[in-house]
Amino acid sequence: MEYGLVVRWLAVLFALGLAGAPLAALLFRRFPDHGAALALPLSLAVVGCVAYWVGHLSLVAGLVAGIAVLVALSGLSLRRLDRDDIDARRALAPVVVFALAFLFMIAIRAVDPAVHPGGGEKFLDFGLLKSLSRTTRLPPEDVWFAGEPVQYYYGGHLLTTLLAKLTFTEARYAYNLALAGFFAMVVTAAYGLAGAIAAERGRSPRTAGVIAAFLVGFASNLETAGRAVLWALPDGVTESVAAWLGIEITGLAASPAAFGYWDASRVIPGTVNEFPLFAWLNGDLHAHMLSTPFLLLAAACWFAYYCAPADAVLRRRLLAFGAVPPIAGLLAVVNTWSFPTVAGIGWLAMTFADADPVSLFPERIAARLRSSAGSSLRGEVRRTASALAAAAVVLALGVAWSIPFWLGSASGRAVAFLPERSALGPLLLVYGAFLLVFVPYLAVHARSLGTRTREAVLAALAGLVAIAWLADAAAVVVFGPLLLVGWLVLVTRRNAGSSGARSAFVDSSRRHPAESDGGVATRDSLVGATVGYETVLLVAGAGLVLLVEFVYIQENAGPGRFNTVFKTYAQIWVLFATAAGAMAAWLVDARPAGVADAMAGRWRIAGRALLALVVLSTSIYGGLALTDQFTSESPVTSVDDPTLDARAFVPATHPDEAAAIAWLDDRSGQPHIVSLPGCWCNDDPRKPYRWVNAPSSLTGLPTVAGWSHETGYRGDEAYRERVADVETIYEGRPVDQAQLLREYDVRYVYVGPNERAAYERIAVADLRGVEVARQFEDVTIYRVDQNGLPA
Repeated sequence: MEYGLVVRWLAVLFALGLAGAPLAALLFRRFPDHGAALALPLSLAVVGCVAYWVGHLSLVAGLVAGIAVLVALSGLSLRRLDRDDIDARRALAPVVVFALAFLFMIAIRAVDPAVHPGGGEKFLDFGLLKSLSRTTRLPPEDVWFAGEPVQYYYGGHLLTTLLAKLTFTEARYAYNLALAGFFAMVVTAAYGLAGAIAAERGRSPRTAGVIAAFLVGFASNLETAGRAVLWALPDGVTESVAAWLGIEITGLAASPAAFGYWDASRVIPGTVNEFPLFAWLNGDLHAHMLSTPFLLLAAACWFAYYCAPADAVLRRRLLAFGAVPPIAGLLAVVNTWSFPTVAGIGWLAMTFADADPVSLFPERIAARLRSSAGSSLRGEVRRTASALAAAAVVLALGVAWSIPFWLGSASGRAVAFLPERSALGPLLLVYGAFLLVFVPYLAVHARSLGTRTREAVLAALAGLVAIAWLADAAAVVVFGPLLLVGWLVLVTRRNAGSSGARSAFVDSSRRHPAESDGGVATRDSLVGATVGYETVLLVAGAGLVLLVEFVYIQENAGPGRFNTVFKTYAQIWVLFATAAGAMAAWLVDARPAGVADAMAGRWRIAGRALLALVVLSTSIYGGLALTDQFTSESPVTSVDDPTLDARAFVPATHPDEAAAIAWLDDRSGQPHIVSLPGCWCNDDPRKPYRWVNAPSSLTGLPTVAGWSHETGYRGDEAYRERVADVETIYEGRPVDQAQLLREYDVRYVYVGPNERAAYERIAVADLRGVEVARQFEDVTIYRVDQNGLPA
């Protein structure tokens, strides 16, 4: 086990967080920890944005410039901070949370560090990482499409490469260390943001933070709990319940010994329904995972905007148009799917904040918009439209911050409508744990709505049920009410705040010390008695759930909305988890107005019992999956000692090619190679997720044609043309071979077991200018002398 590397990475990550702490304290000075939980993702966002731009000239210079800008911004922030804003004790809890989450994931990755090709995108992710580690400037060359820049969102792998350079770590170790680092970042960010939201509502930040960290870092959906219940039920009842939930009586439902960690990620047919623990157990260094800390960082910036006073116009403009756009731009490069979500959260935050979003615009425009307001409904529409316009500006600025990506690395996609929708049972399994928190929270706070409004809500809900029945859209029944009621109580809170009215809900516990300073609302204040930003996050998540029921992106990553749901649900989970954490702090210590003191204790017991049910039901998966993780053995994980070496599995599983791949990895630069393409052979969709293109994926040396993922990036015709060219290089006419070897600037031709099985005769070995570079037991690597090729 590489303990020295673990210590080195922890030290560097803590140092980066410390460097960004003053800037975080300036942005999030109302937070109980003054932004300490968000300091590290904020630091990486600054370094990443600068390194991305300067990296197009020199990646090393980009890293140096990024560190310099971070230090400069923090130095300027220190001058604007008060002495009370600098308190190391506030950072203690986030530091402990980060360290525990980091070491927890290190332990998991150390017993299964392999970047094997089965069941995920590890070959893609490791190939990107290796390519970035070899390149001197951006964009990196595509390891599966030699000679062309990558057409994929690679920002998370870029950040991993920067961390590897800072810590002097080889990519084979940086892969798993970065997984642990990003996992710890998102868990800590959820802890800090949920705690800040709870404190602003006058509730315990520690309770909110711990529950949010649990829901992000360990909790699962209810699929495993559902299967456990099915296993315990009588046989006749089991079949009926399983049919309604859409679960086959397999795996844990058949026997505890048959549990498989994979089942919980494929609940809704035709989609992927991952949650963080599954994603990190599976071990892909994938974009939808690496983007989550920065999504919560953007959400935290919008929360700071949400809390800003109406007269703090400059601060709100700086947050909306200064702080958020570069984070959005970075997210476009890290995971483009999260890019529009940042603007969506901002739209809701600006709509429901006390400050009028019209004030963000120049005074001439703002005055005209204010004069156009008439009735309360018209004013509400004007406010919502103004917030939407401001969100569009944020989105445009985010595009400007990432313009090289859109002009070079982004690939086009088409929008499609009305996919096959989710059934009720699977939806409840995926989101049921969150609903156990959301429904009582909104039900009680809906009492703040007026009588006529409640009657209108009931009529609207009846309409939603009718629409859902006609459209066969169960999600509308489940999340439509959450979105509608959440929207209305947020509007009511804002209007009540401006008129001095009070909510029908009060808290019963004493004020928490952490909430008594820094301008945070107390328990007996108006703010502490109503809903807040946690409901904004709920509405945002519910909107995303409903959106992907009717709209999806057409691409080759999977049929229908397969990839759309996959990438969107990862965002929904962290938004819901953070919101549920803040609501959990209310659940354990609040009571409805008018409840006698004798009943208050029972109310709190009921709330805590409900929260305990959520924790227990979502922990079953983690307990079983981690038991398997630390006790099962397979050829991939059969290493003598725990290790973070992502390539340690190769000698054990493919001893016939291990030495040849290691020899290629020792080559300097990025010389082009030829190896068997990983295409969809014999109509077998599993074919690419097997041992194909290992020589390029594990070394970062670009091959002429790699995995068939390239059809999604560049089109089927372009990829198939290269597949045909590779076939010609191996067994075509000498004149055609020479022409293609020149065209693709090939330096090495790899001939291993896959190539011999695919091609009847390797004719390239007889070509003038091609000679044996290195002979291994089962692999021959040929060197191509470009000057020696026949004319």
